[in-house]
Amino acid sequence: MGQREDELERTAGGVVIVKPKPNKGLASKAIDWLEWAFVKLMHDPKRPLHYLSGNFAPVDETPPLTDLPVKGHLPECLNGEFVRVGPNPKFAPVAGYHWFDGDGMIHGLRIKDGKATYVSRFVKTSRLKQEDFYGGSKFMKVGDLKGMFGLIMVNMQMLRAKLKVLDVSYGVGTANTALVYHQGKLLALSEADKPYAIKVLEDGDLQTIGMLDYDKRLTHSFTAHPKVDPFTGEMFTFGYSHSPPYITYRVISKEGIMQDPVPITVADPIMMHDFAITENYAVFMDLPLHFRPKEMVKDNKFIFSFDPTKKARFGILPRYAKNELLIRWFELPNCFIFHNANAWEEGDEVVLITCRLQNPDLDMVNGPVKEKLENFTNELYEMRFNLKSGLASQKRLSVSAVDFPRVNESYTGRKQRYVYGTILDSIAKVTGIIKFDLHAEPETGKEQLEVGGNVSGIFDLGPGRFGSEAIFVPRQPGTASEEDDGYLIFFVHDENTGKQRYVYGTILGSTAKLTGIIKFDLHAEPETGKEKLEVGGNISGIFDLGPGKFGSEAVFVPRQPGTASDEDDGYLIFFVHDENTGKSAVNVIDAKTMSADPVAVVELPKRVPYGFHAFFVTEDISLSIERSYLR
Repeated sequence: MGQREDELERTAGGVVIVKPKPNKGLASKAIDWLEWAFVKLMHDPKRPLHYLSGNFAPVDETPPLTDLPVKGHLPECLNGEFVRVGPNPKFAPVAGYHWFDGDGMIHGLRIKDGKATYVSRFVKTSRLKQEDFYGGSKFMKVGDLKGMFGLIMVNMQMLRAKLKVLDVSYGVGTANTALVYHQGKLLALSEADKPYAIKVLEDGDLQTIGMLDYDKRLTHSFTAHPKVDPFTGEMFTFGYSHSPPYITYRVISKEGIMQDPVPITVADPIMMHDFAITENYAVFMDLPLHFRPKEMVKDNKFIFSFDPTKKARFGILPRYAKNELLIRWFELPNCFIFHNANAWEEGDEVVLITCRLQNPDLDMVNGPVKEKLENFTNELYEMRFNLKSGLASQKRLSVSAVDFPRVNESYTGRKQRYVYGTILDSIAKVTGIIKFDLHAEPETGKEQLEVGGNVSGIFDLGPGRFGSEAIFVPRQPGTASEEDDGYLIFFVHDENTGKQRYVYGTILGSTAKLTGIIKFDLHAEPETGKEKLEVGGNISGIFDLGPGKFGSEAVFVPRQPGTASDEDDGYLIFFVHDENTGKSAVNVIDAKTMSADPVAVVELPKRVPYGFHAFFVTEDISLSIERSYLR
């Protein structure tokens, strides 16, 4: 990446200490002036930047604040730290701003012996360190990549790099998208860069250690959604590029050793945000959201353009393959997918549970916003790929709009029953948590999400309150308990007062707002004829956040680790924001019952902006992270 490898300083754990060397001087001032002139000439300053306002507005770092008020009780299995990352720009943009542009900030809730501590910290990326050095925005924004102006802003960054005004040798990523734990390290991820390693301190504080390049073996980008096999301890990942090979697949051993790259051939540079694994296969998605710089300039389009005329392609590759010769490609009708729930094998078939998006438009979270989206459908689907016959099929499991699907991760790559999703009122606001039962069929004829069929529960956050991705915490580790025996934990923000809380999945309702958490039962069939999400059929529960409340991704935390307990024996945890009050909170709800009464609500002392993905760091993981960074 331009940095001489023998110059890189590393910790004993192999993490690269990030020390960029930007240069101030005449070249820097000249490019700043040139950029200012182009912005003045070509950029409309009246264009609203919705994703810098309201509860999208950035906040300052918060050191650990202890002894927060707790309504209810925090179960013992939640000892650890609930963390969620998202965009939080430290400096105002020069021109445009896309929701994906902000610097990564991690919001954490440290839980120990029933007490809670809140903290928020920036991920100290190379990009952030250099903008700190200059005291302002210097790197190109995704929000600028449209039309001729986009081409000019690309050239501004290339010029800054060429003249050493910016040091791009450590990459240019924001680490604002997702978090994963592997081999003793908590990693902050964005798919345009390498992972950043984060240390979790005993008091809950968060410290950026540096960048992880797997002993110089990682030379390309790293997905925000790698998969960790809970049975083997291995991590499976990929990166996508704008030049061939467009997709590169990697396997990382449980000891943290990255294996040789496996290039995956696709015809065009695409955005592949997620993938999946089973016990024996990796599932790749060649979906027609293309990187199109020529069309950006010629047709004044956004840099990523969706082609509605092309089929969706899915590649099934033996997960330890040394090359792509054994990959099998399947076609399904045109679509895009941001997030998969899980995948497994059944006989000759590979089964993928995913959130299928019919009308992707990344420009809709760029600048102005439509509170109610037109032609926006994001639905839970079951897709099957028969390795014997070569045929593919799909079945809709829910109506719109559902995303940020989570499962009990003790079942990653194996057949499971329950999916917890978020109900979206908009692209970024979560209004409720929903639980799907994959053993049940969807109810027919429904046009909205409600309990019934495969929807086994919905937790509504209430008016003006919005949540985050919910994390499932099992009551007992492993798979000996029931799959859904646990809790959901998540952040909630009250836009009426300004506080936040935990939630259990998410339901989409308007641009970037999650209105609820939904639980799907994959053993049940969807109810037919429904036009909204409601309990019944394969929807076994919905946790509605309530009017004006929006959440974020809900994470499942099992009551006991492993698969000995019921699959849904645990909790969902997530953030919630109440737009009626302007306050935020963390909610914990019972994943098995999806009761409308939270197990716990932790009122937060600071506003938590809407963000992306969450993770739960158990007490054991926290100790492992501490040991891995010992010099």
